Amino acid sequence: MCAWGRPAWFVLMTAVSDLDRPDRYPRSSRYDPGWLLDLDMGPNPLWLLEDLARDLDLRPGMRILDLGSGKGATSVFLAREYGARVVAADWWIAPEVAAAVFAEAGVGDKVEAVRAEAHVLPFEEESFDAIVSIDAFEYFGTADSYLPYLVRFLRPGGQLGMATPAMTQEVRDLGVIPPHLKQVFGWEPIAWHTAEWWRFQWEITELVTVTSARLQQDAWWDWLLWSRARAEHQVEGRRTSQTLIDLLTNDGGELLSFALVTARKS
Repeated sequence: MCAWGRPAWFVLMTAVSDLDRPDRYPRSSRYDPGWLLDLDMGPNPLWLLEDLARDLDLRPGMRILDLGSGKGATSVFLAREYGARVVAADWWIAPEVAAAVFAEAGVGDKVEAVRAEAHVLPFEEESFDAIVSIDAFEYFGTADSYLPYLVRFLRPGGQLGMATPAMTQEVRDLGVIPPHLKQVFGWEPIAWHTAEWWRFQWEITELVTVTSARLQQDAWWDWLLWSRARAEHQVEGRRTSQTLIDLLTNDGGELLSFALVTARKS
């Protein structure tokens, strides 16, 4: 039982249902929240991907690289919802673990699990129609040299899309990582940029044309709902989850967001 006298599953479903509404995330609403939370490696990956995909042109038969795919929820989504052939690449999750997720989800014939470090990708150049990265790009993609490296793997006219934690103001402009963020995230927010920072970072290379660069609407609220559900679903890590819940509640979207950025290879 939870602190309010209701079973934990009730609180879980309530927290997720607040966001799981067909008018905003119709595709994601088809997925069991318990399954998603069991694969948790970051906040609301399917909500981020579904929102990002509105700025992409994903079609059946496309070969898509899911870069930083984690335990595989986003790869399942790409295969099921868009009929894509997906390569799920992650450095931390063993391919056999991800492959089991894909087989159980019924997409084992459409998704290939690969262990790969983002700076040493084991693929042929111009071998993907699209590259998608959800809540991972901040760990490897902020260097000036990374986009020129990554677009080598896209076919001419291929699409790139990523969702990454963002700030409404640049940390460099603030002059400091705000104390309430530093207490929870340490140095990480230095890699959380505004959408316009990403637009400039990509467009200045002249290797891609940015088709959309925006902060996700109410991203902090989505993140908060996910954190509440995660805290009820997973006994381990509840203290950490509560710290994050408090931070997001107090921030209220003043500084924290997610950036959704898409582009086409020139």
